[in-house]
Amino acid sequence: MSDERIRDPRLLDRVMSADAAAGFIQPGTTVAMSGFTGSGYPKAVPQALAHRIEQAQAQGDRFQISLLTGASTAPELDGALAKVDGLALRLPFQSDPDARKRINDGTLEYIDVHLSHVAQHAWFGFYGEIDTAVIEVSAIREDGSLVPSTSVGNNKTWLDLAKKVIIEVNDWQPAGVDGMHDIYYGTALPPHRRPVPLVKPDDRIGETALRCDPAKIVAVVRTHGPDRNSPFNPADETSQRIAMHLVEFLKHEVKAGRLPPNLLPLQSGVGNIPNAVLAGLAASGFRNLTAFTEVIQDGMLDLLREGIISSASCTGFALSPEANERFKRDIDFYRQRIIMRTQEISNHPELIRRLGCIGMNGMVEADLYGNVNSTHIMGTRIQNGIGGSGDFARNGYLSTFLSPSTAKGGSISSIVPMVSHVDHTEHDVSIIVTEQGVADLRGLSPKQRARQVIDHCAHPDFRDALEDYFQRASRDSYGKHTPHLLPEALSWHQRWLDTGSMLK
Repeated sequence: MSDERIRDPRLLDRVMSADAAAGFIQPGTTVAMSGFTGSGYPKAVPQALAHRIEQAQAQGDRFQISLLTGASTAPELDGALAKVDGLALRLPFQSDPDARKRINDGTLEYIDVHLSHVAQHAWFGFYGEIDTAVIEVSAIREDGSLVPSTSVGNNKTWLDLAKKVIIEVNDWQPAGVDGMHDIYYGTALPPHRRPVPLVKPDDRIGETALRCDPAKIVAVVRTHGPDRNSPFNPADETSQRIAMHLVEFLKHEVKAGRLPPNLLPLQSGVGNIPNAVLAGLAASGFRNLTAFTEVIQDGMLDLLREGIISSASCTGFALSPEANERFKRDIDFYRQRIIMRTQEISNHPELIRRLGCIGMNGMVEADLYGNVNSTHIMGTRIQNGIGGSGDFARNGYLSTFLSPSTAKGGSISSIVPMVSHVDHTEHDVSIIVTEQGVADLRGLSPKQRARQVIDHCAHPDFRDALEDYFQRASRDSYGKHTPHLLPEALSWHQRWLDTGSMLK
C-alpha cells in the first residue's frame, strides 16, 4: 500500500503489524470496533487478537473482552473471537453462527439493543469505560481526519470515548468513497440537546470525515481485504407474493390520499424479501422515491442506478459480490446520490417520525393481536437481534412486518395465538404481510385485529386452528378485550419442541 492512503506524516511511525497492534488490547477490557452488517469492519486486528487469545488460553490464562460494534460484522471479527471463547459480552447485534451458539448455550452474555440507543447509552456511561477502539477507514487525510469506508455505524462515538485507538487503513475499499459520508457533530447530552437540522433525506448536515485526537492513535495497520459480500438468492415465489401484496397495499394508500405518489422515505431491512419488495416497487411504476434507512443492499443500489430512487441515506452497505463491483465501478455516480451517516442519525427516532419513514422489516412470528417477535426462536433462542426494526416500527409513518406464513417446511406457523417473545407490541405494528395477504391493523381493536390476521395472513394449514383458539378464547378468557386462554397460549411452541411440528 502506498502512503496515498496514510497522508498524515505524524502517524507514519505508528504503522505496524496487526499482531503488534493487537498487543494493545488487554484482557477484561471493553473494546469498540467499527462495522455494520458486514461492511466497514476491521479485518486484521480481530484475527490477530483471536490468535493471541488462543495462545493465552492454551497456557491456562483466561482472556476475554467485551465487544461493542455498530451491528453485525463478519467471520473475521465476531466469528474469530467467538471461536476462541474470547468474548465475555457482546452488543448490540450479531449474526455469526459461532457467537449465536455460545449465546444460546449461555456461555456468552449478549445485550440486544435498539440501534438508535447504542451511541447515547455509551455516552451516558451505561457500558462503562471503553478502553480501545479498532476502526477501519479508507484513508487518513493530511490533517489526521479519518475517511470512513463502507459503514459509519458508531465510529464517531467510539473514537470520542475510547482511551486508545487502533486504525486499520484498508486499500481494498474504493478511494472514491471519500465525500460520501456525513458525520454530524451536533449531538449533545441532556439537558443540552438541540434539534437535528435535517429536514429531507438527502440533506447534508455534517462533515465528510471523522475526527480523532492523533495522540490517542496507538497503531495504524495497513490492510487489503473485502467486506463480507454474501450473495442474495433470487426471489422465490413466496417472496414475490409478499412483495406483490405490499406493493398493491402501497398503491392503494396512494389512491386513498394517505401517501404521496412518490411514497415517503423507505426503510428496508436486509434479505431476499426486502430485495423482492424493492424490485416490485420498480415494476409497479413508482418513481422519484427516496430512502432513509440503515443499510443499502442490491435492490436499492439497482433502483438508484435506474433513477427510480433519487437519493438514499444509510449508515452501511450489504452488497453481493456482483453489486459491490458495480458500486466500485460507478462510485462517482453513487457518491452524488448516497449519504452515509452515523448510526445515531440514521436510526434517530425523531428524524424517522418527522420524515415519515415507511418501515419494512422481517419477523420471526406475529400473534393474533399484532405483537411481533423478530429475534427469538421458540421464545428463548436468539437468532440475530432487534437491530433497527424497533426504531422504525415505533416511530415511522407505517410499520410493516413481512414473513412467509410458515417455516421449517410447514411445521411452524408464523402466525400464532401469542408470540413467544415480544419485540414490537401491537401498539407499534401497522401492517403484517405474508404470502397469503395483508392485515391492516390500523385503527382496529384487538379482536378486530385478530380477524384481519387470521383471514389474511395465516396459512390455510393453520387457519382453522387459529380460528378455533380465537373463538374459544373470546368465549372463555378471563377478560374479553384481548382474549387468551393462558394454558394454551404458548402450547403451539411447546408442541413444536416436543414433536417437531405445531400441527396437532
